[in-house]
Amino acid sequence: MLGWIPGYMLPSPVEVIQAFLADAPLLKMHAATTLTEAALGLVFGIGLGFLAAAFMDAYEPVRRGLYPILVLTQTVPPVAVAPLLILWFSYNLTPKVILVVLVSFFPIAVGLLEGFQSADPDMIRLMRTMKATRWQIFWHVKFPGALGEFFSGLRIAVAYSVVGAVIAEWLGGLSGLGVYMTRVRKSYDYDKMFAVIFLISAISLILMGLVKLIQYKAMPWTHCREGQKERRIKKSGNSR
Repeated sequence: MLGWIPGYMLPSPVEVIQAFLADAPLLKMHAATTLTEAALGLVFGIGLGFLAAAFMDAYEPVRRGLYPILVLTQTVPPVAVAPLLILWFSYNLTPKVILVVLVSFFPIAVGLLEGFQSADPDMIRLMRTMKATRWQIFWHVKFPGALGEFFSGLRIAVAYSVVGAVIAEWLGGLSGLGVYMTRVRKSYDYDKMFAVIFLISAISLILMGLVKLIQYKAMPWTHCREGQKERRIKKSGNSR
């Protein structure tokens, strides 16, 4: 704003806000497309990650064979995969959703697998002595115990899903925040570029906050324990 840095290199915050307000309807339309792609890919990624984690936990040979492949897939950057998806599935919604599935699948699968395998073995043995089936053990012991790891992975997957959708849109499409970024970059409208960057960051933070709120509602026993622990600490401090 003081003129020390040229505006074409780094626009001032005022210019970024003005660009955001000027293109707000257009950004809203592009954001709706990106969120649709991210939501669809995230839903499929969660479903596939849950199934993969459940099978790897239930069958040791499946875990030994599938887990290294999952790790190997994470060594390939999404930017390298996106052109192939565009080539195979054209410029419609499908390649964007597939890329979001690829980037969101891994944290869900790994988080759930770690949660399933960290279940209390004494509780599992107790359930088996009570003639519980494998499904009952999974539903009453392993699944509730893995919710913390699941929501941790979900927060990562939510952020990855938005970024993955934007990366896929860079390579082609009719709408989306990635398409918008490509257009303003080619026209050297860097104030609009920064506006969409901050919008993507804001969307990711809002979605991560929403996941945290869902976790708070889905796992009431965790904050109850935290409240009891705080009360015990306060009581011990007052007694001293």
